[in-house]
Amino acid sequence: MLPSISVMVAAATLAAACALTVPSHGAAAACGNSGYSYAGVSSLQSRSGVSAEITALSAPRVASGHVAAWVGVGGQGLGPNGSDEWLQAGISATPDQGSALYYELALPGKAARYVMLAGHLPVSRSYRVAVLESAAGTGWWRVWVNGSPVTSRIHLAGSHNAWRPVATSESWDGGTAACNAFAFRFADVHVASHAGGGWVPMQVEVLNAPGYVVQQRTLAGFVARGGV
Repeated sequence: MLPSISVMVAAATLAAACALTVPSHGAAAACGNSGYSYAGVSSLQSRSGVSAEITALSAPRVASGHVAAWVGVGGQGLGPNGSDEWLQAGISATPDQGSALYYELALPGKAARYVMLAGHLPVSRSYRVAVLESAAGTGWWRVWVNGSPVTSRIHLAGSHNAWRPVATSESWDGGTAACNAFAFRFADVHVASHAGGGWVPMQVEVLNAPGYVVQQRTLAGFVARGGV
C-alpha cells in the first residue's frame, strides 16, 4: 500500500475476478509494479459519488492481463466486518477482447462480478461515467453512463459517508513481466457532496507507479499514461 493512502482502492478484476488493493511495493515488472499498477487520483474526503468523462486517447496495447480506466468507491476490506465491497465503472481492455465499457460490483461474501455494457469501443470516443449514491435511500447506489442509469439501485452496506472515491487507470500484468501501454484522459472529474448529486471538484491525492503516471493535471482532470 502506498504510505500516504489510508484506504484501499477498488480495482477491476475483469476476467480474473480477483479482489485488488492499491499495490504494495514489490518486485518491479517490465514497467510498473509487479502485478497491479495505478495512475490516477483518490479523493481526500469521503463522498457520495464520483463522475468523470473518460476517453481512450489511443488504442490500449495489452501484452498480458488487462488495463482499465474507471471511477469507483469501496475496496478490499472496506465492507462490513472487513469484507470486500466496491462498485466501479469505466473502460477496460484485454488482449483478446479489445476495449469495453463495463461496471464491476463486489458484495460481502460474494465473488466480484464484471459486467460488460458495450464492446469494441472506438478510440477517442468519450464516455461520461458516474457511480452515485441515490437520494432515495441511504447506501443505495447506481452506475450512470452519459447521463442515464445503466444499473438498478445497488445496496452497499456501510457505504454512506464512509468511502473516498477514486478516478484512476489500472494495469494488471497477468502474472508476467509485461508492460501494458495506454493513454486515458479523465476530464470534468467531480465528486458528489451528498447523495443524489451536489457535484464539486475533487480534492485529490495522486496515485503513481513506475512507468504509470498522471500528467497534464488541471483543477478537474488529468491524463493517465502507462508503458509509453
